[in-house]
Amino acid sequence: MKETFYKWYSPALSMDMQMLVYGERGYPIIIFPSSKGRYYESKDFGLIESIRWFVERNFVQVFCPDSVDAYSWYNKAIHPAQRVMNHIWYDKMVQEEILPRIRWNTQMGKVAVVGASFGGYHAVNFAFRHPELVSHLFSMSGAFDIKMFMDGYYDNNVYFNNPVDFLPGLNHPELWKMNIILGTSEWDICKGANEHLSHLLGQKNVPHWLDMRGWKEHDWPLWKEMFPHYVSTIWS
Repeated sequence: MKETFYKWYSPALSMDMQMLVYGERGYPIIIFPSSKGRYYESKDFGLIESIRWFVERNFVQVFCPDSVDAYSWYNKAIHPAQRVMNHIWYDKMVQEEILPRIRWNTQMGKVAVVGASFGGYHAVNFAFRHPELVSHLFSMSGAFDIKMFMDGYYDNNVYFNNPVDFLPGLNHPELWKMNIILGTSEWDICKGANEHLSHLLGQKNVPHWLDMRGWKEHDWPLWKEMFPHYVSTIWS
């Protein structure tokens, strides 16, 4: 399985960014790391290995960018308004510095986005902010309400990066074309968050699958079980 390392200066973030890419061609999948996770997290915890079959046969090409959570949501040393702005610049980086190079690997010009735990937030937020760019959304044990990071602060930037707030008013037609899977489990600490997001999607009649996986913990073994199953649905 081919692994390629990339490092570049990000104009959006005004800092160096790093990313690992697996495979040479195939359907583009972006994996967002979990809380303060790094670009090598999905490799280290076996998530990439779980889809080796798809990568080696050029069905998918996987892109694992670094996160900036430590500078955004988790940075208690700066004002909450700056935390959300740092995340907005990260969103801009993904949209303008990664997507243009990979989205036309498919004829529809879209990508799949994936994330586990807080990476699930990133995947959901990016997909719902840019439904014209995302064909498949796979969230595994995600949590989707970022007001807990804001210390009571709230503005339009928080609103438009908090999926449980802006989703009810979202009417972009591409949302109804997206393949959405919300994976969780009976013992998942984020079970309630996934049930709530499923409810919001259901109220809008947005097709999706709330995948409830039995009595399993919120951890990598669960996500390594989910991920290859979800990837297989790209061609269904």
